[in-house]
Amino acid sequence: MPKISILTINLNNLSGLKKTCESVFSQEYNDYEFIIVDGNSKDGSKEYIASISDKLTTYISEPDNGIYSAMNKGIRLAKGDYVYFLNSGDILHDVKTLQGVTSKMHSNLDLYYGDLIYNWPEGPQVASFPKILSYPFFIVDNINHQACFIKRILFDEIFYYNENYKIISDWEFLIYAVVKLEISYQHLDMLISIYDTSGVSTDIKNRKAIYADKDEVIKKYFPMFAYDYREIADLRVKRVRQFFHIRKHKIAFRFLKWFMSFLLLFLPKAKYKSEY
Repeated sequence: MPKISILTINLNNLSGLKKTCESVFSQEYNDYEFIIVDGNSKDGSKEYIASISDKLTTYISEPDNGIYSAMNKGIRLAKGDYVYFLNSGDILHDVKTLQGVTSKMHSNLDLYYGDLIYNWPEGPQVASFPKILSYPFFIVDNINHQACFIKRILFDEIFYYNENYKIISDWEFLIYAVVKLEISYQHLDMLISIYDTSGVSTDIKNRKAIYADKDEVIKKYFPMFAYDYREIADLRVKRVRQFFHIRKHKIAFRFLKWFMSFLLLFLPKAKYKSEY
């Protein structure tokens, strides 16, 4: 079976770090590396890490230049066949998760990924990722690194995470590797982790910066398919996702179309401008 390097990034999140470590230590499968990269925390994290050092493969605690700087440090320390990021606050789905993942890694593919649970304040939400990955998928979504097992050598062969970006570098790596280079991959039909949604990537205040950075990546690697991310932002809102859900049900969708046609009778006709 391939060996997995579990990499946990932490900065002043002692309670989250303890949850993550307890999740890893509880795994029934234990043939893994466990590496913690701490950003010189001041909340007791360093002392806690030292107290569990006998259960870790290695750890460092020093200042860094952000999340991806720390993640790159972890990748360079990793000796396993695959790297898996489970950052402080995130936990594995259950005690059999790693056993289940490794038992499905039969083909030495570049990427294995499963599903996860978003732990939102209003309640948990399951995120199921598609079996076939495509450019349109990455335009509006991403596979969280808490669900991904990436072949370690790919970072040497392709590139490490771009430390100039604060939030989207894992997305940049995946869209380039999967769409541009067509790396091999497989979806694992299982829940991998429970994702702590208190991080910067889920903060709506960062949405504008995320779109700007994604625009830059698309124009760099896929200039023939570039367009403004602000124009597709609405594809991610709840009402649009509800529309796509309704469209799967014929009777409900027929009623919705009738209702929309009725409403349009009372609105001014839309004016469409051709770009051709």
